[in-house]
Amino acid sequence: MKPPPQTDHLDGYIRDGKHHMQVRVYYEDTDFSGLVYHANYLRFMERGRSNYLRLLGADQRALFDEAASEAPGFAFVVRSMQIDFLKPAHMDDLLDVVTRPLDVRGASITLHQEVRRGDVLLLQASVKVAFVSEGRAKPIPKPLRIAMKADQI
Repeated sequence: MKPPPQTDHLDGYIRDGKHHMQVRVYYEDTDFSGLVYHANYLRFMERGRSNYLRLLGADQRALFDEAASEAPGFAFVVRSMQIDFLKPAHMDDLLDVVTRPLDVRGASITLHQEVRRGDVLLLQASVKVAFVSEGRAKPIPKPLRIAMKADQI
């Protein structure tokens, strides 16, 4: 039996400004037809965004503690998302979730995400994530901006 391909890191890796994270499709990810259920792509992309931040060197708990002192009750919320479902994924497929920043504003960041099976593009999305505190949009605190390398984009 051939050994499985090695991944660089459990959380993926960053190369050429893009975060790559592999996801194996399991039975639980599929619908009755054996294809990945559309809402599960949102879960895959959320993991990609979280792991991207982690791999930027952010100790998320420490950063969030520091941000909480600057902006009590803060949260990142998905403000908008545009998704194009192009081709289906199937059980046992190995998918590559690719995340890269497109635009960083004072209170939001827009990311481009793709889900690929090898060289085949299955899905692409533009995701705008807003930073809110006490129910209102607020500038992203400096520690989080640095962690996202927002000042360099």
